[in-house]
Amino acid sequence: MLRFLSKVRIECNPLDPRKTACMELLAQCNARKAKETNPACQVELHRRTDDHPPQVVVTYINGVEEAIDAASTPAQTIRQRILDRGQLLETEQMFRDAGEPWPVVIPEDELHQSFPGIKPKKAEEKSQ
Repeated sequence: MLRFLSKVRIECNPLDPRKTACMELLAQCNARKAKETNPACQVELHRRTDDHPPQVVVTYINGVEEAIDAASTPAQTIRQRILDRGQLLETEQMFRDAGEPWPVVIPEDELHQSFPGIKPKKAEEKSQ
């Protein structure tokens, strides 16, 4: 998860019962395995004393910063969101490295072409 990030800032009040997702995500970020994927990623914990809802602010390797409301979003959802965004970044980089333009533009006529489909072998064998 950390390999797609340059910085993770977790902000929460330690006495707030809504801090669960923040603490779980902090534990995942501080895990040895996660740290090994990107040792340069900064993980910061800001303890708040006000009533501000817990939040996680992630900065992706391309510089885009995203604030996520951790009061209403489970840690696994936050983690999955980071992984999905990371895969998109990897795909974009792969296209740029190959000299292809990004985003990929699919011609309108190709969007409406029919797809014949492929029958699995087991289905063919059962019908005989």
